[in-house]
Amino acid sequence: QVQLVESGGGLVQPGGSLRLSCTASGTIYKIYVMGWYRQAPGKQRELVATIDDYDRVTNDDSVKGRFRFSRDTARRTAVLQMNSLKPEDTAVYYCYVDYRTHTWVTRNISWGQGTQVTVSS
Repeated sequence: QVQLVESGGGLVQPGGSLRLSCTASGTIYKIYVMGWYRQAPGKQRELVATIDDYDRVTNDDSVKGRFRFSRDTARRTAVLQMNSLKPEDTAVYYCYVDYRTHTWVTRNISWGQGTQVTVSS
């Protein structure tokens, strides 16, 4: 099973920046999608950004123009560069991966444990 290691969360003032990183390890035949979701207290988990194996990026409207999402396929790493952060960006951010361990099995989904991002004065 794939393991996801997340880093980069923390406390930042409005207008500041943070860089989140997620690295996948374990038995992996192919990663099809990597991305980030977030969940604020009392709210449902929502998509932030994803990128597939063709480097096609999907962003939520609330982060377009502020967040930059990229993937290093060789290192199995996804990076979310967050700029111009707003208080409403405060949430636990979860790494997401859609993958196969082998070609003869179905695709699986795995989640990271989450990293806290707090935007406050």
